[in-house]
Amino acid sequence: MENLDAQQPATAPPSTLEPPSRPPSAPSQAVAWLARNAVDSLPHGGLEAKLAESEREGRPLRVKLGIDPTSADIHLGHTVVLRKLREFQELGHLVVLIIGDYTARVGDPSGRAVTRPMLDPAEIEANARTYQEQAFKVLDGPRVEVRRNGEWLDMAMVDLFRLARTATVAQLLERDDFAKRYAAGEPITVLELLYPLMQGYDSVEVDADVELGGTDQKFNLLLGRDVQRAYGKPEQAVLTMPILPGTDGERKMSKSLGNHVGIAEPAEEIYGKTLSLPDEAMESWYELLLGEPAPAAAAPRDAKRALARRLTAEAWDEEAASRAEADFDRRFVEHRPPEDVPEVEFSADGGAAHVPAVISEVFGGSRSEARRLIAQGGVRLDGRVLGSEEQDVDPERLDGSLLQIGKRRWARLRLRKGAR
Repeated sequence: MENLDAQQPATAPPSTLEPPSRPPSAPSQAVAWLARNAVDSLPHGGLEAKLAESEREGRPLRVKLGIDPTSADIHLGHTVVLRKLREFQELGHLVVLIIGDYTARVGDPSGRAVTRPMLDPAEIEANARTYQEQAFKVLDGPRVEVRRNGEWLDMAMVDLFRLARTATVAQLLERDDFAKRYAAGEPITVLELLYPLMQGYDSVEVDADVELGGTDQKFNLLLGRDVQRAYGKPEQAVLTMPILPGTDGERKMSKSLGNHVGIAEPAEEIYGKTLSLPDEAMESWYELLLGEPAPAAAAPRDAKRALARRLTAEAWDEEAASRAEADFDRRFVEHRPPEDVPEVEFSADGGAAHVPAVISEVFGGSRSEARRLIAQGGVRLDGRVLGSEEQDVDPERLDGSLLQIGKRRWARLRLRKGAR
């Protein structure tokens, strides 16, 4: 299931994603449109057959995505698959969004060299609520059926035995990440081997016609067909989407790698992080996030600013995108502080203010980290770089001054009353 790192609300919040131009309705044309930026459409002809069946029977396809709430937020990398689901919705089909409250306890081993730690159920529950809210920023809420796989995976032992019989150990060890770990003598738990079967059983329970995922999910999605067949169900078609590179332009977008852009982050963060993207990765972001090529006639700087503005507007709105752009120009082009610098109180003991202690008090982190920032020239006071020899200063000098840490953190300092 997707690691996008409750019951559906009665009224789902409206999506902020602009719907695509009306897609073709004929199955042969629709499949070409849906698969145009996918990596795999399996088996060959499978998706077209499902679309033709839908038209013949007059019913929408049930298009499944499973997400494990292993972290608190959805990032742009996750929206690649969500946007494809939105395209299915534009064709009139139903998205079945499975919140993996049970599979998250196991942890998807896809792409993992070690076993994932088991998450606390309360953390999973909190993440699940956040994921669902954020997914509706992209999906059309009325065309989504939200399910939790805890509804059926809390099964009797005899049912687990039946599920376990649907695949062999040899078959599971063909999976690339398991094969590498097995060859290297790294441990693989029985629980991890069960994970793909649990995901496949989700498809049985929700009668999935199509399942989507990233390319790292290909094994799990195809195994889902085997599980469906073992339970006498029609086998799903599979569509895999490319993996979006992070803001470093190289590695998969991931919160743990620090190269992600969360769709619920402040508009200023979305805009600024997008502008940090290397030029070489801009084409894939345009194709996967906007569904169009980067403007060929535009300079890279202008194309990137247009990308940042559109992604920010989709996550928030045009007004927020305009404010974020103005804030970025003020801080990084004109080198002026943001308009809404927070005022923060600090204390001073012994008649002097120890700047590393003030930084730690205001922004968090340790005093040693603050000293390192000062030594690296990363601390400014009223626009002037603070030297290493200026770590103990008169509190009156700090009172009312503008403290800047790096490029993004600012605070207007106020001496706490009674601290003089």
